Amino acid sequence: MNRTLLPLLIAMAVALVSCKRSESGPSDQAATNDKTPLKEKGAAESDVVEHYAKLVSATYGDALAQAQALQSDVNAFLSGPTADLLQKARDSWTAARLPYLQTEVFRFYEGPIDDEDGPEGLLNAWPMDEAYIDYVEGSASSGLVNNVTEFPKIDAALIESLNEKDGEANISCGYHAIEFLLWGQDLSAEGPGNRAHTDYTTADNASRRGDYLRAVTNLVVEKLEGLVAEWMPGKDNYRAEFQKLPSSKALEKIMTGMSMLSGFEMAAERLNVAYDTKAQEDEHSCFSDTTHNDMVYDLTGIHNVWTGSYGDLSGPGLQVLAQDLKPDLAGQLGSKIEESVAAAKAIPVPFDQAILGEDTAPGRMAILHTIETLEDQAELLVALAKEMGFGVPISEEEE
Repeated sequence: MNRTLLPLLIAMAVALVSCKRSESGPSDQAATNDKTPLKEKGAAESDVVEHYAKLVSATYGDALAQAQALQSDVNAFLSGPTADLLQKARDSWTAARLPYLQTEVFRFYEGPIDDEDGPEGLLNAWPMDEAYIDYVEGSASSGLVNNVTEFPKIDAALIESLNEKDGEANISCGYHAIEFLLWGQDLSAEGPGNRAHTDYTTADNASRRGDYLRAVTNLVVEKLEGLVAEWMPGKDNYRAEFQKLPSSKALEKIMTGMSMLSGFEMAAERLNVAYDTKAQEDEHSCFSDTTHNDMVYDLTGIHNVWTGSYGDLSGPGLQVLAQDLKPDLAGQLGSKIEESVAAAKAIPVPFDQAILGEDTAPGRMAILHTIETLEDQAELLVALAKEMGFGVPISEEEE
């Protein structure tokens, strides 16, 4: 899907978006509607689809706005590196993650984020071998930053071209590449990575490291601009195509994002793998020790789609249709979505310590409860989809 992007227009539009809603979580307010059977509610279905498009656009808009704030703070740090400015850039990275995580529910149905040209792997690829980018303990000369001979110039084009080259763990770009460049390896059980600001002043290849950090941050902003453009209203873009689909097909896509994020991505990949291996390298945001945010805000994204609410934006969510079609099932699913968010919030911080110990340890019990809740949630989504006349997957094998 090659379309002309309008970066200036995007930047102007995003500047008007309030970033306050990016930290929004589940609300107690439930949407209501009349009790006409679903088969007679074509208008209600289209209303849900239209509002979903608005919600997607708003969430990506906030993700871009926060990424631009990160870009500004990274540039300020690199213009005169200090410990305080490094910490400010770290805080900005953490804030930028919150709205982006809430967009992950818009994946898995070959939309702009993950069609054959989609940037998902350039934004949030994981797990990563940090030695592919920069030095690590025991290997002071590892990584692209220190390979001056083969890569004399570091820029965005090079970084993008090398992403996942010769291996899925060879991640060169995205949020987690920025995270590593800001925090460094997490070698402590007491806290996150502790990269010194002098890595960007007096350390070997300090200027190249700065070039890398600047370029990889710019790349994240660029890819988010493309996503915002695809979901803008009134344009010849993916949103226009999406809203022309039969309502049932659009709803199938919406629910596929919810079911795959619940059953596959969160329960099986991000939680169960780390639970089984007890390995720090298998946690999602291992350098910054912010994996708890990954869990909570990914599941908040599912809640947003279910309720139709995101910050100050509200409208008909999927729950409206579910309540009309199968009230008991809708009640079970709504409760389970609330429960999964609460379960994720109950996982002790930091996550890399919660995965350790015996299975009876509080952290491991909290993680297992979250996994089981998400598995139940995925099955309820499958049941609801069946009632709506289509199927949705909960694993890659079913896609």
